[in-house]
Amino acid sequence: MPNVITFTAELEIFKTINQLKDLDERVNEYIRENDVKTVHSISDTTTSDNTGKTMGIIRVMVYD
Repeated sequence: MPNVITFTAELEIFKTINQLKDLDERVNEYIRENDVKTVHSISDTTTSDNTGKTMGIIRVMVYD
């Protein structure tokens, strides 16, 4: 049966590239540490405030 895990990160202006790299590393570390063999999908979506500014990202991974 597939498993689902969610990772989140805040995004700040002028720091986004490094924050996305950090998020990538957190996901890769999870895959290594939990001996994940098959990743079925990874999906990103952003969160925004009431003015429409992007303030965060949610990454969902489905795996066996």
